[in-house]
Amino acid sequence: MAKPWPYPTWVAHRGAGKLAPENTLAAFRLGAAHGYRMFECDVKLSADGVPFLLHDATLERTTNGEGQAGDKPWGELAQLDAGGWHSRAYAGEPLPTLAGIARFCLANGLLLNIEIKPTPGAEAATGAAVADAAAALWAGQPVQPLLTSFQVASLQAAQAAQPALPRGLLLDALTADWAQTATDLGCQVLVCKHSLWTAVLAQQAQAAGLRMASYTVNDEAEAQRLCALGEHTVITDRVDLFAPAR
Repeated sequence: MAKPWPYPTWVAHRGAGKLAPENTLAAFRLGAAHGYRMFECDVKLSADGVPFLLHDATLERTTNGEGQAGDKPWGELAQLDAGGWHSRAYAGEPLPTLAGIARFCLANGLLLNIEIKPTPGAEAATGAAVADAAAALWAGQPVQPLLTSFQVASLQAAQAAQPALPRGLLLDALTADWAQTATDLGCQVLVCKHSLWTAVLAQQAQAAGLRMASYTVNDEAEAQRLCALGEHTVITDRVDLFAPAR
């Protein structure tokens, strides 16, 4: 029998989708202002082992920094502007640590989906470190953060480090062994690119005891299709379109 699913249907992608600079506290604040109670974010490690929020392996797209993020110490990363690329209103917004985001979520009764997004070559180290940090930050909380990743090695390391934390396997394409992989990793949920979900896949996921989640759903008709299939969680950029209480 599947474990209870304590998470809401609607999850805000990277804080507030595209309405604010992704993976920043400003984005979380905006998503919360739109009524969202759960957020997805990407977490990797600085060179000195600090878990922080950033999607890309490199800094250029979403900060004024250069080079591979995982090669920089946190003291250097903390000085970067992670908001000016988006719009002038957010200029000077810093990169947040996982600890900082945890404080915001816990203070406001918000839930979190942490995508483990390792620097290439640091998959296992990142999975273990992020899991350990999450377990410490949410110690004693009734609902733990959900750890997801495309990287099997990261999920394996998270499972070994903190087996009690819930996990989900992310897929952007179906593999022949996805069900066995998810089972071996002790996953509770299969998180697929939304276009992969069909009635057949939904039946297979249910047969494997997995909850169903989709990313990144920005179209109302597609959201209705997925909900009709029995989706448990829908991750969206369109925090302005989908009202999570609806």
